[in-house]
Amino acid sequence: MRIKHLLIAAIGFTAIVLSSCGGDKDNHQTTEAKGGVYYGGVFRMNELEDFKNLYPLAVVDVISQRIVNQVYEGLVKLSQADLSIVPAIAYRWESNPEASVWTFHLRKGVKFHDDACFADGKGRELTATDIKYCFDKLCESSPNNNTYDITFKDRVQGATEYFEASKAGKRTEGGVPGIKVLNDSTVEITLTNSFSGFLNILAHPGCYLYPKEALEKYGIDMRTKCVGTGPFQVKTIKEGETVILEKNPNYWGIDEFGNRLPYLDAIKFTFIKEKKAEMLEFQRGNLDMVYRIPIEMYKEIMGSYDNAKARQNDFEIQNVPALSTQFYGMLFPGGLFNKKEVRLAFNYAIDRNKIVDYILQGEGQAGLYGAVPPVEAFKKSGFNFDGLKGYSLDVAKAKELMKQAGYPDGKGFPKVTLTINSGGNERNSQIAEAIQTMLKDNLGVDVSINVMPFAEEIDAYWSGKLDFFRTGWTADYPDPETFLTLFYSKHIPADPNEKSFTNFCRFRNATFDSLFVAALREQDIAKRMTLYQQADQILIDNGAFMPIFYDETDRLVQKNVRNYPANAMEYRDLTRVYIIPKDKLAGAEKK
Repeated sequence: MRIKHLLIAAIGFTAIVLSSCGGDKDNHQTTEAKGGVYYGGVFRMNELEDFKNLYPLAVVDVISQRIVNQVYEGLVKLSQADLSIVPAIAYRWESNPEASVWTFHLRKGVKFHDDACFADGKGRELTATDIKYCFDKLCESSPNNNTYDITFKDRVQGATEYFEASKAGKRTEGGVPGIKVLNDSTVEITLTNSFSGFLNILAHPGCYLYPKEALEKYGIDMRTKCVGTGPFQVKTIKEGETVILEKNPNYWGIDEFGNRLPYLDAIKFTFIKEKKAEMLEFQRGNLDMVYRIPIEMYKEIMGSYDNAKARQNDFEIQNVPALSTQFYGMLFPGGLFNKKEVRLAFNYAIDRNKIVDYILQGEGQAGLYGAVPPVEAFKKSGFNFDGLKGYSLDVAKAKELMKQAGYPDGKGFPKVTLTINSGGNERNSQIAEAIQTMLKDNLGVDVSINVMPFAEEIDAYWSGKLDFFRTGWTADYPDPETFLTLFYSKHIPADPNEKSFTNFCRFRNATFDSLFVAALREQDIAKRMTLYQQADQILIDNGAFMPIFYDETDRLVQKNVRNYPANAMEYRDLTRVYIIPKDKLAGAEKK
Protein backbone atom coordinates (compact mmCIF):
# COMPACT_ATOMS: atom_id res chain seq x y z
CA MET A 1 0.00 0.00 0.00
CA ARG A 2 1.61 3.24 -1.14
CA ILE A 3 0.42 5.39 1.79
CA LYS A 4 1.90 2.96 4.31
CA HIS A 5 5.28 2.88 2.60
CA LEU A 6 5.39 6.65 2.41
CA LEU A 7 4.59 6.88 6.12
CA ILE A 8 7.44 4.60 7.04
CA ALA A 9 9.74 6.69 4.89
CA ALA A 10 8.49 9.81 6.63
CA ILE A 11 9.23 8.37 10.05
CA GLY A 12 12.68 7.06 9.22
CA PHE A 13 13.96 9.59 6.74
CA THR A 14 11.63 12.59 7.04
CA ALA A 15 14.21 15.28 6.39
CA ILE A 16 15.15 13.69 3.06
CA VAL A 17 11.57 13.08 1.97
CA LEU A 18 10.34 16.55 2.82
CA SER A 19 13.24 18.45 1.36
CA SER A 20 12.95 16.55 -1.90
CA CYS A 21 9.24 17.23 -2.35
CA GLY A 22 9.23 21.00 -2.48
CA GLY A 23 7.88 21.40 1.04
CA ASP A 24 9.44 24.84 1.50
CA LYS A 25 8.09 26.40 -1.67
CA ASP A 26 5.70 28.70 0.24
CA ASN A 27 7.95 29.29 3.22
CA HIS A 28 11.44 30.17 1.97
CA GLN A 29 11.25 33.94 2.49
CA THR A 30 11.79 34.32 6.22
CA THR A 31 13.83 36.86 8.17
CA GLU A 32 14.84 36.79 11.81
CA ALA A 33 13.38 39.46 14.10
CA LYS A 34 13.97 40.47 17.72
CA GLY A 35 13.66 37.70 20.27
CA GLY A 36 14.62 34.95 17.85
CA VAL A 37 11.27 34.86 16.05
CA TYR A 38 10.96 34.84 12.26
CA TYR A 39 8.91 36.92 9.87
CA GLY A 40 7.57 35.49 6.63
CA GLY A 41 6.29 32.23 5.24
CA VAL A 42 2.87 30.78 4.51
CA PHE A 43 1.16 28.52 7.03
CA ARG A 44 -0.68 25.77 5.12
CA MET A 45 -3.54 23.68 6.48
CA ASN A 46 -6.32 21.59 4.99
CA GLU A 47 -10.01 21.07 5.73
CA LEU A 48 -11.93 17.96 4.69
CA GLU A 49 -15.21 19.86 4.34
CA ASP A 50 -16.07 23.20 2.75
CA PHE A 51 -16.81 26.20 4.93
CA LYS A 52 -20.46 27.23 5.24
CA ASN A 53 -20.49 30.98 5.96
CA LEU A 54 -17.82 33.50 7.04
CA TYR A 55 -20.23 36.24 8.18
CA PRO A 56 -19.74 36.36 11.98
CA LEU A 57 -23.45 36.04 12.81
CA ALA A 58 -23.76 32.97 10.58
CA VAL A 59 -20.71 31.01 11.76
CA VAL A 60 -21.96 27.66 13.03
CA ASP A 61 -19.36 25.15 11.80
CA VAL A 62 -15.75 24.67 12.89
CA ILE A 63 -14.35 25.06 9.39
CA SER A 64 -15.79 28.56 9.05
CA GLN A 65 -14.71 29.36 12.59
CA ARG A 66 -11.10 28.41 11.94
CA ILE A 67 -11.02 30.90 9.08
CA VAL A 68 -12.85 33.80 10.73
CA ASN A 69 -10.72 33.49 13.88
CA GLN A 70 -7.84 34.90 11.84
CA VAL A 71 -9.83 37.68 10.14
CA TYR A 72 -12.15 39.05 12.83
CA GLU A 73 -11.80 39.94 16.51
CA GLY A 74 -14.10 40.66 19.41
CA LEU A 75 -13.69 42.59 22.63
CA VAL A 76 -11.87 39.58 24.07
CA LYS A 77 -10.58 36.27 22.74
CA LEU A 78 -9.30 32.92 23.95
CA SER A 79 -5.68 32.04 24.56
CA GLN A 80 -4.64 29.27 22.19
CA ALA A 81 -2.40 27.84 24.92
CA ASP A 82 -4.91 27.35 27.75
CA LEU A 83 -8.28 28.78 26.54
CA SER A 84 -8.25 31.53 29.16
CA ILE A 85 -9.78 34.91 28.28
CA VAL A 86 -7.26 37.46 27.02
CA PRO A 87 -7.69 41.05 25.78
CA ALA A 88 -8.42 41.77 22.13
CA ILE A 89 -10.19 44.98 21.01
CA ALA A 90 -10.78 45.76 24.70
CA TYR A 91 -7.49 46.16 26.54
CA ARG A 92 -9.20 46.09 29.95
CA TRP A 93 -12.63 45.68 31.54
CA GLU A 94 -14.39 45.54 34.88
CA SER A 95 -17.76 44.43 36.23
CA ASN A 96 -19.86 45.26 39.27
CA PRO A 97 -19.76 42.78 42.22
CA GLU A 98 -22.88 41.02 40.89
CA ALA A 99 -21.30 40.47 37.47
CA SER A 100 -24.34 42.03 35.83
CA VAL A 101 -22.83 45.28 34.50
CA TRP A 102 -19.68 45.06 32.40
CA THR A 103 -17.57 48.00 31.19
CA PHE A 104 -15.04 47.61 28.36
CA HIS A 105 -12.26 50.03 27.46
CA LEU A 106 -11.18 49.91 23.81
CA ARG A 107 -7.72 50.17 22.31
CA LYS A 108 -6.87 53.29 20.35
CA GLY A 109 -5.77 53.00 16.75
CA VAL A 110 -7.45 49.69 15.88
CA LYS A 111 -8.36 49.84 12.19
CA PHE A 112 -10.59 47.79 9.94
CA HIS A 113 -8.99 46.14 6.94
CA ASP A 114 -8.58 48.25 3.82
CA ASP A 115 -11.61 47.52 1.64
CA ALA A 116 -13.76 48.95 -1.12
CA CYS A 117 -16.64 49.40 1.31
CA PHE A 118 -14.90 52.55 2.56
CA ALA A 119 -15.05 55.70 0.44
CA ASP A 120 -11.28 55.92 -0.01
CA GLY A 121 -10.66 52.18 0.20
CA LYS A 122 -8.75 52.65 3.46
CA GLY A 123 -9.85 51.02 6.69
CA ARG A 124 -11.02 53.50 9.30
CA GLU A 125 -10.51 53.36 13.06
CA LEU A 126 -12.90 51.25 15.12
CA THR A 127 -14.85 53.07 17.85
CA ALA A 128 -17.41 52.16 20.52
CA THR A 129 -20.17 52.96 18.02
CA ASP A 130 -19.06 49.95 15.98
CA ILE A 131 -19.44 47.72 19.04
CA LYS A 132 -22.97 49.02 19.54
CA TYR A 133 -23.82 48.50 15.86
CA CYS A 134 -22.54 44.90 15.73
CA PHE A 135 -24.11 43.89 19.03
CA ASP A 136 -27.48 45.41 18.03
CA LYS A 137 -27.26 43.37 14.81
CA LEU A 138 -26.55 40.29 16.91
CA CYS A 139 -29.92 40.86 18.59
CA GLU A 140 -31.80 41.42 15.33
CA SER A 141 -33.93 38.78 13.65
CA SER A 142 -32.44 37.75 10.32
CA PRO A 143 -32.07 34.55 8.26
CA ASN A 144 -28.31 35.10 8.49
CA ASN A 145 -28.27 35.47 12.28
CA ASN A 146 -27.66 31.99 13.68
CA THR A 147 -25.76 32.98 16.83
CA TYR A 148 -28.19 35.15 18.83
CA ASP A 149 -29.59 32.18 20.77
CA ILE A 150 -26.24 31.17 22.25
CA THR A 151 -24.87 34.65 22.86
CA PHE A 152 -27.10 37.54 23.98
CA LYS A 153 -30.57 35.95 24.14
CA ASP A 154 -32.05 36.26 27.66
CA ARG A 155 -28.69 37.54 28.84
CA VAL A 156 -28.34 41.18 27.76
CA GLN A 157 -30.92 43.62 29.05
CA GLY A 158 -33.52 44.34 26.37
CA ALA A 159 -32.05 41.87 23.84
CA THR A 160 -35.11 39.59 23.78
CA GLU A 161 -37.54 42.47 23.32
CA TYR A 162 -35.38 43.98 20.58
CA PHE A 163 -35.19 40.64 18.76
CA GLU A 164 -38.94 40.08 18.90
CA ALA A 165 -39.63 43.64 17.74
CA SER A 166 -37.30 43.22 14.75
CA LYS A 167 -38.94 39.89 13.97
CA ALA A 168 -42.28 41.68 13.79
CA GLY A 169 -40.79 44.32 11.49
CA LYS A 170 -40.79 47.05 14.11
CA ARG A 171 -37.95 49.51 14.57
CA THR A 172 -36.68 50.15 18.09
CA GLU A 173 -34.98 53.52 18.52
CA GLY A 174 -31.69 53.41 20.33
CA GLY A 175 -31.11 49.71 19.73
CA VAL A 176 -30.70 47.27 22.60
CA PRO A 177 -30.95 49.30 25.84
CA GLY A 178 -28.46 47.08 27.68
CA ILE A 179 -25.68 48.05 25.24
CA LYS A 180 -24.50 51.62 25.79
CA VAL A 181 -21.76 53.76 24.29
CA LEU A 182 -20.29 55.82 27.13
CA ASN A 183 -17.73 57.52 24.86
CA ASP A 184 -15.70 56.70 21.73
CA SER A 185 -13.59 54.16 23.60
CA THR A 186 -15.91 52.81 26.30
CA VAL A 187 -18.88 50.42 26.10
CA GLU A 188 -21.14 49.29 28.93
CA ILE A 189 -23.20 46.09 28.76
CA THR A 190 -25.92 45.40 31.32
CA LEU A 191 -27.16 41.85 31.78
CA THR A 192 -30.60 40.67 32.89
CA ASN A 193 -29.01 38.60 35.67
CA SER A 194 -25.64 37.92 37.22
CA PHE A 195 -23.42 35.93 34.87
CA SER A 196 -19.75 35.55 35.71
CA GLY A 197 -19.14 33.63 32.49
CA PHE A 198 -20.12 36.51 30.21
CA LEU A 199 -16.58 37.00 28.90
CA ASN A 200 -16.73 33.50 27.41
CA ILE A 201 -19.78 34.56 25.41
CA LEU A 202 -17.94 37.62 24.08
CA ALA A 203 -15.19 35.37 22.68
CA HIS A 204 -17.75 33.67 20.41
CA PRO A 205 -17.61 34.46 16.65
CA GLY A 206 -21.11 35.93 16.88
CA CYS A 207 -19.53 38.77 18.87
CA TYR A 208 -16.81 39.50 16.30
CA LEU A 209 -16.70 43.06 14.99
CA TYR A 210 -17.09 44.43 11.47
CA PRO A 211 -17.86 47.89 10.00
CA LYS A 212 -21.36 49.08 9.14
CA GLU A 213 -20.07 50.03 5.69
CA ALA A 214 -19.28 46.39 4.87
CA LEU A 215 -22.73 45.07 5.74
CA GLU A 216 -24.41 47.92 3.85
CA LYS A 217 -22.28 47.30 0.74
CA TYR A 218 -22.14 43.51 0.68
CA GLY A 219 -25.23 42.31 2.59
CA ILE A 220 -25.49 38.53 2.39
CA ASP A 221 -22.29 38.49 0.34
CA MET A 222 -20.44 38.98 3.63
CA ARG A 223 -20.52 35.22 3.55
CA THR A 224 -17.20 35.62 1.72
CA LYS A 225 -16.62 39.41 1.76
CA CYS A 226 -14.83 39.68 5.09
CA VAL A 227 -13.83 42.99 6.65
CA GLY A 228 -12.52 42.77 10.20
CA THR A 229 -9.69 44.02 12.38
CA GLY A 230 -7.82 40.72 12.71
CA PRO A 231 -4.18 39.91 11.96
CA PHE A 232 -5.05 38.52 8.52
CA GLN A 233 -7.32 39.68 5.72
CA VAL A 234 -8.86 37.83 2.80
CA LYS A 235 -6.82 37.77 -0.38
CA THR A 236 -8.42 34.92 -2.35
CA ILE A 237 -11.43 32.65 -1.92
CA LYS A 238 -12.01 29.84 -4.42
CA GLU A 239 -14.73 27.81 -2.78
CA GLY A 240 -13.97 24.13 -2.53
CA GLU A 241 -10.35 24.77 -3.50
CA THR A 242 -8.45 27.41 -1.52
CA VAL A 243 -8.78 30.30 0.89
CA ILE A 244 -5.74 32.55 1.17
CA LEU A 245 -5.44 35.09 3.97
CA GLU A 246 -2.63 37.64 3.83
CA LYS A 247 -1.00 39.63 6.60
CA ASN A 248 -2.88 42.73 7.73
CA PRO A 249 -0.17 45.43 7.50
CA ASN A 250 -2.12 47.72 9.83
CA TYR A 251 -2.71 45.23 12.62
CA TRP A 252 -2.50 46.78 16.10
CA GLY A 253 -0.68 43.88 17.80
CA ILE A 254 2.93 44.12 18.95
CA ASP A 255 4.80 41.32 20.73
CA GLU A 256 6.90 41.54 23.90
CA PHE A 257 10.02 42.19 21.81
CA GLY A 258 8.50 45.15 19.98
CA ASN A 259 7.86 43.20 16.77
CA ARG A 260 4.66 44.00 14.90
CA LEU A 261 2.27 41.07 14.60
CA PRO A 262 1.54 38.79 12.84
CA TYR A 263 4.77 37.07 11.90
CA LEU A 264 3.43 35.06 8.95
CA ASP A 265 3.00 36.52 5.48
CA ALA A 266 -0.10 34.45 4.80
CA ILE A 267 -2.30 31.47 5.68
CA LYS A 268 -3.42 29.04 3.01
CA PHE A 269 -6.43 26.73 3.48
CA THR A 270 -6.93 23.90 1.02
CA PHE A 271 -9.98 21.62 0.82
CA ILE A 272 -8.71 18.15 -0.04
CA LYS A 273 -11.65 15.89 0.76
CA GLU A 274 -9.79 12.61 1.28
CA LYS A 275 -7.94 12.05 4.53
CA LYS A 276 -5.27 9.81 3.03
CA ALA A 277 -4.53 12.37 0.33
CA GLU A 278 -4.28 15.05 3.02
CA MET A 279 -1.84 12.90 4.95
CA LEU A 280 0.28 12.42 1.84
CA GLU A 281 0.45 16.19 1.34
CA PHE A 282 1.69 16.58 4.90
CA GLN A 283 4.34 13.92 4.37
CA ARG A 284 5.49 15.75 1.25
CA GLY A 285 5.87 18.93 3.29
CA ASN A 286 3.04 20.74 1.50
CA LEU A 287 0.99 21.15 4.70
CA ASP A 288 2.25 22.51 8.00
CA MET A 289 -0.23 20.61 10.13
CA VAL A 290 -2.79 17.82 9.93
CA TYR A 291 -5.72 17.58 12.32
CA ARG A 292 -6.64 14.02 13.26
CA ILE A 293 -4.53 11.07 12.26
CA PRO A 294 -6.32 8.51 10.05
CA ILE A 295 -7.65 5.68 12.21
CA GLU A 296 -5.91 2.96 10.22
CA MET A 297 -2.58 4.79 10.66
CA TYR A 298 -3.00 5.84 14.29
CA LYS A 299 -1.24 2.95 16.04
CA GLU A 300 1.53 2.91 13.48
CA ILE A 301 2.27 6.60 13.91
CA MET A 302 1.86 6.77 17.68
CA GLY A 303 3.79 3.55 18.18
CA SER A 304 6.69 4.99 16.22
CA TYR A 305 6.68 8.36 17.97
CA ASP A 306 9.47 7.68 20.51
CA ASN A 307 11.77 6.28 17.87
CA ALA A 308 10.90 9.10 15.51
CA LYS A 309 11.82 11.69 18.14
CA ALA A 310 15.13 9.98 18.71
CA ARG A 311 15.85 10.25 14.99
CA GLN A 312 15.10 13.99 14.96
CA ASN A 313 11.86 13.49 13.02
CA ASP A 314 10.60 16.55 11.16
CA PHE A 315 7.13 16.54 12.73
CA GLU A 316 5.68 16.39 16.20
CA ILE A 317 2.50 14.71 17.43
CA GLN A 318 0.24 16.79 19.68
CA ASN A 319 -2.53 15.06 21.63
CA VAL A 320 -4.93 16.44 24.26
CA PRO A 321 -8.44 15.45 25.48
CA ALA A 322 -10.98 17.51 23.56
CA LEU A 323 -13.92 19.62 24.66
CA SER A 324 -15.98 17.78 22.08
CA THR A 325 -18.89 15.34 22.24
CA GLN A 326 -19.77 13.20 19.22
CA PHE A 327 -23.39 12.03 19.27
CA TYR A 328 -26.47 11.04 17.32
CA GLY A 329 -29.42 13.37 17.48
CA MET A 330 -33.03 12.21 17.65
CA LEU A 331 -35.79 14.59 16.58
CA PHE A 332 -38.47 14.89 19.27
CA PRO A 333 -41.58 16.26 17.53
CA GLY A 334 -42.82 13.65 15.09
CA GLY A 335 -43.13 9.91 15.19
CA LEU A 336 -40.08 7.71 15.55
CA PHE A 337 -38.58 9.05 18.78
CA ASN A 338 -41.60 10.49 20.58
CA LYS A 339 -41.53 7.71 23.17
CA LYS A 340 -38.84 7.93 25.83
CA GLU A 341 -38.65 4.13 25.97
CA VAL A 342 -37.54 4.00 22.33
CA ARG A 343 -34.84 6.62 22.85
CA LEU A 344 -33.53 4.82 25.93
CA ALA A 345 -33.65 1.44 24.18
CA PHE A 346 -31.46 2.78 21.36
CA ASN A 347 -28.98 4.06 23.94
CA TYR A 348 -28.73 0.78 25.88
CA ALA A 349 -28.45 -1.29 22.69
CA ILE A 350 -25.05 0.00 21.55
CA ASP A 351 -21.59 -0.91 22.80
CA ARG A 352 -19.66 2.34 23.03
CA ASN A 353 -16.53 0.71 24.44
CA LYS A 354 -16.30 -1.56 21.41
CA ILE A 355 -16.67 1.43 19.08
CA VAL A 356 -13.80 3.25 20.78
CA ASP A 357 -11.55 0.20 21.11
CA TYR A 358 -11.98 -1.34 17.68
CA ILE A 359 -13.09 1.44 15.33
CA LEU A 360 -11.37 4.44 16.88
CA GLN A 361 -8.36 2.40 18.00
CA GLY A 362 -8.56 4.02 21.44
CA GLU A 363 -8.63 7.55 20.02
CA GLY A 364 -11.34 8.93 22.29
CA GLN A 365 -13.39 8.01 25.35
CA ALA A 366 -16.63 6.03 25.28
CA GLY A 367 -19.75 8.19 25.70
CA LEU A 368 -20.77 6.66 29.03
CA TYR A 369 -21.74 9.95 30.62
CA GLY A 370 -23.91 12.76 29.25
CA ALA A 371 -23.56 15.76 26.97
CA VAL A 372 -20.65 17.30 28.86
CA PRO A 373 -17.25 15.72 28.06
CA PRO A 374 -15.41 14.46 31.18
CA VAL A 375 -12.34 16.67 30.94
CA GLU A 376 -10.07 17.34 33.89
CA ALA A 377 -10.81 21.08 34.03
CA PHE A 378 -14.51 20.46 34.66
CA LYS A 379 -13.73 17.80 37.26
CA LYS A 380 -11.47 20.17 39.16
CA SER A 381 -14.22 22.81 39.13
CA GLY A 382 -16.67 20.43 40.81
CA PHE A 383 -18.48 18.53 38.05
CA ASN A 384 -18.82 15.00 39.48
CA PHE A 385 -18.86 12.78 36.40
CA ASP A 386 -18.74 9.64 38.53
CA GLY A 387 -22.04 10.74 40.04
CA LEU A 388 -23.78 10.54 36.66
CA LYS A 389 -25.73 7.39 35.77
CA GLY A 390 -24.98 7.12 32.08
CA TYR A 391 -25.47 4.42 29.46
CA SER A 392 -23.73 1.08 29.19
CA LEU A 393 -24.51 -1.87 26.95
CA ASP A 394 -27.56 -3.68 28.42
CA VAL A 395 -29.33 -5.68 25.74
CA ALA A 396 -31.95 -7.16 28.10
CA LYS A 397 -32.91 -3.68 29.33
CA ALA A 398 -33.00 -2.34 25.77
CA LYS A 399 -35.32 -5.16 24.66
CA GLU A 400 -37.62 -4.59 27.63
CA LEU A 401 -37.84 -0.87 26.87
CA MET A 402 -38.77 -1.57 23.24
CA LYS A 403 -41.41 -4.02 24.47
CA GLN A 404 -42.82 -1.34 26.80
CA ALA A 405 -42.93 1.03 23.83
CA GLY A 406 -45.07 -1.49 21.93
CA TYR A 407 -42.35 -2.93 19.68
CA PRO A 408 -41.33 -6.38 21.07
CA ASP A 409 -38.16 -7.51 19.30
CA GLY A 410 -38.54 -4.48 17.05
CA LYS A 411 -41.75 -5.75 15.47
CA GLY A 412 -43.82 -2.95 13.99
CA PHE A 413 -41.11 -0.33 14.40
CA PRO A 414 -40.58 1.62 11.15
CA LYS A 415 -37.32 1.44 9.30
CA VAL A 416 -35.00 4.22 10.51
CA THR A 417 -32.79 6.39 8.32
CA LEU A 418 -29.56 7.50 9.96
CA THR A 419 -28.05 10.54 8.20
CA ILE A 420 -24.33 11.16 8.48
CA ASN A 421 -22.10 13.76 6.84
CA SER A 422 -19.67 12.96 4.08
CA GLY A 423 -16.00 13.90 4.13
CA GLY A 424 -12.60 12.28 4.08
CA ASN A 425 -12.82 10.96 7.63
CA GLU A 426 -13.87 7.32 7.42
CA ARG A 427 -14.76 7.02 11.10
CA ASN A 428 -18.25 8.49 10.58
CA SER A 429 -19.26 5.71 8.19
CA GLN A 430 -17.48 2.99 10.17
CA ILE A 431 -19.25 3.98 13.39
CA ALA A 432 -22.60 4.26 11.60
CA GLU A 433 -22.24 0.77 10.16
CA ALA A 434 -21.35 -0.64 13.58
CA ILE A 435 -24.37 0.98 15.22
CA GLN A 436 -26.56 -0.16 12.33
CA THR A 437 -25.52 -3.75 13.11
CA MET A 438 -25.93 -3.36 16.88
CA LEU A 439 -29.47 -1.97 16.57
CA LYS A 440 -30.42 -4.80 14.23
CA ASP A 441 -28.87 -7.54 16.37
CA ASN A 442 -30.00 -6.22 19.75
CA LEU A 443 -33.37 -4.61 18.98
CA GLY A 444 -34.45 -6.04 15.63
CA VAL A 445 -34.56 -2.50 14.21
CA ASP A 446 -33.63 -1.89 10.56
CA VAL A 447 -31.47 1.17 9.95
CA SER A 448 -30.42 2.55 6.58
CA ILE A 449 -27.55 5.00 6.26
CA ASN A 450 -27.87 8.19 4.25
CA VAL A 451 -24.75 10.24 3.50
CA MET A 452 -25.00 13.99 2.88
CA PRO A 453 -22.50 16.86 2.46
CA PHE A 454 -21.80 18.47 5.82
CA ALA A 455 -23.43 21.84 5.05
CA GLU A 456 -26.57 20.15 3.72
CA GLU A 457 -26.86 17.88 6.74
CA ILE A 458 -26.63 20.82 9.14
CA ASP A 459 -29.35 22.68 7.26
CA ALA A 460 -31.54 19.56 7.22
CA TYR A 461 -31.44 18.95 10.96
CA TRP A 462 -31.87 22.66 11.71
CA SER A 463 -35.05 22.45 9.63
CA GLY A 464 -36.33 19.39 11.49
CA LYS A 465 -36.13 17.18 8.40
CA LEU A 466 -34.00 14.42 9.95
CA ASP A 467 -35.26 11.96 12.57
CA PHE A 468 -31.88 10.39 13.33
CA PHE A 469 -28.57 12.05 12.49
CA ARG A 470 -24.87 12.19 13.29
CA THR A 471 -23.51 15.40 14.70
CA GLY A 472 -21.03 16.65 17.24
CA TRP A 473 -20.38 19.70 19.34
CA THR A 474 -17.04 21.29 20.07
CA ALA A 475 -17.14 23.86 22.83
CA ASP A 476 -17.50 27.50 21.86
CA TYR A 477 -15.87 28.30 25.20
CA PRO A 478 -14.53 26.16 28.09
CA ASP A 479 -17.71 25.78 30.16
CA PRO A 480 -20.33 22.96 30.41
CA GLU A 481 -22.98 25.47 29.41
CA THR A 482 -21.90 25.38 25.77
CA PHE A 483 -22.98 21.71 25.62
CA LEU A 484 -26.11 21.90 27.76
CA THR A 485 -27.49 24.91 25.91
CA LEU A 486 -28.16 22.56 22.96
CA PHE A 487 -31.16 21.22 24.89
CA TYR A 488 -32.59 24.44 26.38
CA SER A 489 -36.19 24.71 25.19
CA LYS A 490 -36.15 28.50 24.77
CA HIS A 491 -33.91 27.97 21.75
CA ILE A 492 -36.76 26.22 19.92
CA PRO A 493 -38.70 28.60 17.63
CA ALA A 494 -42.43 28.93 18.25
CA ASP A 495 -43.12 28.20 14.59
CA PRO A 496 -42.22 24.52 13.95
CA ASN A 497 -41.45 25.40 10.34
CA GLU A 498 -38.62 27.72 11.37
CA LYS A 499 -35.05 26.48 11.72
CA SER A 500 -33.88 25.59 15.21
CA PHE A 501 -30.22 26.58 15.13
CA THR A 502 -29.20 25.53 18.64
CA ASN A 503 -31.67 23.03 20.08
CA PHE A 504 -31.82 21.07 16.82
CA CYS A 505 -33.24 17.96 18.54
CA ARG A 506 -36.09 20.23 19.75
CA PHE A 507 -35.94 18.68 23.22
CA ARG A 508 -38.27 20.12 25.88
CA ASN A 509 -38.11 19.49 29.62
CA ALA A 510 -39.13 21.99 32.29
CA THR A 511 -36.89 20.50 34.98
CA PHE A 512 -33.85 20.65 32.72
CA ASP A 513 -34.65 24.27 31.84
CA SER A 514 -34.95 25.33 35.48
CA LEU A 515 -31.64 23.70 36.42
CA PHE A 516 -29.90 25.19 33.38
CA VAL A 517 -31.11 28.71 34.17
CA ALA A 518 -30.22 28.36 37.86
CA ALA A 519 -26.69 27.31 36.87
CA LEU A 520 -26.27 30.39 34.66
CA ARG A 521 -27.19 32.67 37.56
CA GLU A 522 -25.04 30.90 40.14
CA GLN A 523 -21.74 32.70 40.80
CA ASP A 524 -20.21 30.01 43.01
CA ILE A 525 -18.42 27.76 40.51
CA ALA A 526 -18.73 24.54 42.55
CA LYS A 527 -22.47 25.05 43.01
CA ARG A 528 -22.84 25.92 39.34
CA MET A 529 -21.08 22.69 38.34
CA THR A 530 -23.44 20.69 40.58
CA LEU A 531 -26.42 22.26 38.84
CA TYR A 532 -24.91 21.50 35.44
CA GLN A 533 -24.40 17.89 36.53
CA GLN A 534 -28.03 17.60 37.61
CA ALA A 535 -29.18 19.06 34.30
CA ASP A 536 -27.00 16.58 32.39
CA GLN A 537 -28.60 13.71 34.34
CA ILE A 538 -32.03 14.87 33.17
CA LEU A 539 -30.82 14.54 29.56
CA ILE A 540 -29.59 11.01 30.24
CA ASP A 541 -32.77 9.94 32.02
CA ASN A 542 -34.89 11.18 29.11
CA GLY A 543 -32.76 9.80 26.29
CA ALA A 544 -32.42 13.29 24.88
CA PHE A 545 -29.69 12.16 22.48
CA MET A 546 -27.28 9.27 21.88
CA PRO A 547 -23.73 10.05 23.07
CA ILE A 548 -21.18 7.99 21.13
CA PHE A 549 -17.76 9.17 22.30
CA TYR A 550 -15.83 12.10 23.67
CA ASP A 551 -13.17 13.19 21.23
CA GLU A 552 -9.46 13.77 21.48
CA THR A 553 -7.44 16.41 19.68
CA ASP A 554 -4.49 14.91 17.88
CA ARG A 555 -2.54 16.54 15.12
CA LEU A 556 0.77 16.40 13.33
CA VAL A 557 2.76 19.63 13.08
CA GLN A 558 5.92 20.23 11.07
CA LYS A 559 8.90 20.60 13.33
CA ASN A 560 9.82 24.10 12.16
CA VAL A 561 6.45 25.55 13.30
CA ARG A 562 6.52 27.57 16.53
CA ASN A 563 3.96 29.05 18.94
CA TYR A 564 1.23 26.65 17.86
CA PRO A 565 0.11 24.74 20.98
CA ALA A 566 -2.78 22.27 20.92
CA ASN A 567 -5.83 22.87 23.11
CA ALA A 568 -9.03 21.07 24.03
CA MET A 569 -11.19 23.08 21.60
CA GLU A 570 -8.86 22.93 18.59
CA TYR A 571 -9.11 26.72 18.77
CA ARG A 572 -6.66 28.21 16.29
CA ASP A 573 -5.13 31.67 16.47
CA LEU A 574 -2.16 32.19 14.15
CA THR A 575 -1.34 35.72 15.29
CA ARG A 576 1.93 34.62 16.92
CA VAL A 577 2.76 31.51 14.90
CA TYR A 578 6.04 31.63 13.03
CA ILE A 579 8.11 29.30 10.85
CA ILE A 580 11.83 28.70 11.30
CA PRO A 581 13.81 28.11 8.11
CA LYS A 582 14.85 24.47 7.87
CA ASP A 583 18.54 25.41 7.82
CA LYS A 584 18.12 27.20 11.16
CA LEU A 585 16.44 24.28 12.96
CA ALA A 586 19.61 22.81 14.45
CA GLY A 587 19.98 24.31 17.90
CA ALA A 588 16.60 26.08 17.78
CA GLU A 589 14.77 25.51 21.05
CA LYS A 590 11.15 24.36 20.73
CA LYS A 591 8.64 26.94 21.96
